[in-house]
Amino acid sequence: MEKQEILFIGLVWPEPSSSAAGFRMVQLLKSFQKNDNTITFASAASKSPYSADLVAMGINEVEIKLNDASFNDFVRDLKPHIVVFDRFMTEEQYSWRVAQECPDAVRILDTEDLHFLRHARQSNAKNGEQFDQTLLYSDIAKREVAAILRSDISLIISELEMQLLTNQFAINPSILYYLPFLEEEIDEACIASWKTYENRADFMFIGNFIHEPNWNTVQYLKTEIWPLLRKQLPKVSLNIYGAYPSQKVLQLNNPKERFFVHGRADHAQDTMSRHRVLLAPIQFGAGVKGKFIDAMQTGTPSVTTTIGAEAMSGDLPWNGFIANEPQLFVEKAIELYNNKTIWLEAQQNGITIINQRYSRTRFEDDFLMTIRFIKAQLQAHRQQNFMGQLLLHHSLLSTKYLSLWIAEKNKK
Repeated sequence: MEKQEILFIGLVWPEPSSSAAGFRMVQLLKSFQKNDNTITFASAASKSPYSADLVAMGINEVEIKLNDASFNDFVRDLKPHIVVFDRFMTEEQYSWRVAQECPDAVRILDTEDLHFLRHARQSNAKNGEQFDQTLLYSDIAKREVAAILRSDISLIISELEMQLLTNQFAINPSILYYLPFLEEEIDEACIASWKTYENRADFMFIGNFIHEPNWNTVQYLKTEIWPLLRKQLPKVSLNIYGAYPSQKVLQLNNPKERFFVHGRADHAQDTMSRHRVLLAPIQFGAGVKGKFIDAMQTGTPSVTTTIGAEAMSGDLPWNGFIANEPQLFVEKAIELYNNKTIWLEAQQNGITIINQRYSRTRFEDDFLMTIRFIKAQLQAHRQQNFMGQLLLHHSLLSTKYLSLWIAEKNKK
């Protein structure tokens, strides 16, 4: 099979130990490395000490600039067959340059999650009322949906988000592709390596604190859940982990209340495997939550909300409990923590979810075959998406002319 030159354009350099988004990006990079494809990852962001060592993975790294014609020279010389944009903001910035210099390159948008859905839920959470559908039709939605339409195909991580885009926004399913996390199946050897119920202790939560839903969840744990829960289990602790904790996060640490804020966990799955139950009363968000993938991969049952578990288990039972009201959430947390039989059953549910809904072997080859088919039939594929062609028309490319204006301004 012909080798492909594939360019990833990252909003940031992936940090798989910091966020689910970083972990997802590394999974995609590994998938595209099949068939000896040449991969280049480019980003205008600054690296951190936690950025993945892509060179060690056999991936070329290139630093690029925002609003600068040097990117045109770079992509013209590279001549990629496929370009993957990391979130809609990156597509806005670079897709018109890719379309101009490499018109035959397949343009793929990795949405990570639908940002406009998350923002709508965040706005709605402030008033605590039933979800207001009108919040979906925001300026962020217009930008994100436009990016989806301009792309040859967009990767959607949640089945619910697929339904939202096709049913509510009338997007042609031919330019959407459901691609969940791509996980190795949990086998007997993996299960045998897990710590037992007796060898685990305490509750835990984990989440990148740059991500607003995680900070909100920790506040909710601190004020609504833990005061009730610690009265019932006074000798048990709640341990909070997460990358990039601000001072306001660290200030929640309170040993007297057995509420411990540890900051970054260098090895999330190792850390998670020491604890008995994951608590994640998520109040708003979108996509699929990587923390639950880690939990299932380490045999750690969880208690979460409907939003937290959204689109993850399908018709399968959750690996723990789903509860939205504080009192019920606490009751289920205690039941899961204290009852080994229920805990083991929840653990088994997690194994089934991973192996039936997130197995790499169930999705990867079909996905890569779909991309090859689109590449082979690119013009016909694009003709089915006239709205996308319309949005790429020069008179509507406001992002292009804003970028060119900034570039000229920077020369002065």
